[in-house]
Amino acid sequence: MEQNARIGPPDQPLFWRDGRMPYVELRVVQDGRKVCYAPHSHVEWSMGAIINGESTFAYRDDAYRVNAGTLVLMNPHWVHACNPIDNQPWAYTMLYVDKDWLTQLRYEAGLLEAPLWQDIMTAKIKDEKWYVGYCDMAACLLDSTRTLLEKQSMLVEFLTNIMTLFSGQLNLSRETPAPLQKVADYLRAQACEDVSLDSLCNLAGYSPGHLIRSFKKQFGLTPHAYLLNCRVQQGQRALKRGESIADTAVDVGFSDQSHFQRTFKKLLAATPNQYRRSLVHHDKDTASSN
Repeated sequence: MEQNARIGPPDQPLFWRDGRMPYVELRVVQDGRKVCYAPHSHVEWSMGAIINGESTFAYRDDAYRVNAGTLVLMNPHWVHACNPIDNQPWAYTMLYVDKDWLTQLRYEAGLLEAPLWQDIMTAKIKDEKWYVGYCDMAACLLDSTRTLLEKQSMLVEFLTNIMTLFSGQLNLSRETPAPLQKVADYLRAQACEDVSLDSLCNLAGYSPGHLIRSFKKQFGLTPHAYLLNCRVQQGQRALKRGESIADTAVDVGFSDQSHFQRTFKKLLAATPNQYRRSLVHHDKDTASSN
C-alpha cells in the first residue's frame, strides 16, 4: 500500500478520485472481515485485486473462492458480490472505469470494430504478471507525489494491455429479451419515481409472477432490487458532484436519508459519508477515508 495515501482505520474503506481523471475511481479495503455486500452491479467496468487473505466472489450464476494474487473482473450491469469467509482477514483494491471512456480506448487501440461496448467473458485471472502490473498501477494512482501524466500513462498502458489480452474472446453475453430490456431501461430512466409493478407488467406484457421470475433470471435482481441499485448508482454520481447526503437521498427517490444510508451501505459496504469524503480536495490528487 502506498505510504502517501492517507489511510484511516483498517476496517474503513478508502476512496481515491482525482477531478482531472473523472473516468476512474479506486477503492481500497485493508481489512474486509466486516465488509459484506448484497448482490449489486455498477455502471462502470470494474477490476479488483485480492491483496491479502481470501473471499467469496459471486458473479452472475457462478461462485468462486478467490485468494491473494487473484484479479477479478466485472462487466457493467453484471450482478456480483464479494464477501469474507468465516471472519478470515482479506484485503483488496477495486478499480472502476467509465464504460464509455474504456470503450473508446479499446476502439482506438484497434480492439473493437466499432466504438460499442463489448462484455469481457473472463471473471478472474491468477497470473503474477498481470497482478503485479495492476498493483503497480493502483499504487501510482494513490501516490500523491506522482504526476498527472504518470498516472494517466500507467492507467492507459495497463488497461490497453489487459484489453488486448481479451480481444480474441467471443462475445457470449446472453441476449436480453426485448420486453425485459424495456423494463430495465424504464427502471433506469424512472429510478427516482414511485414505479408500480402494474406499470412494468403492462410495459413487458408479462404477468407479475412471470415478470419477477424472468427479470431476476436475466439480470440477477428482482425489478425492485434493480430499481434500488439504480438509485444508489445515481446517488454515487450526486455525491461525487458534492451534493449533500440529505438532498441526494430525496433527489434519487428514497423516502428519507436513513433509508438511503441503509441501502447504500448494504450494496456498497460503505456509508454515503465515507464515499463522499474523498471529495475534500476534488481538484487535485485525493486519497481519503472515513
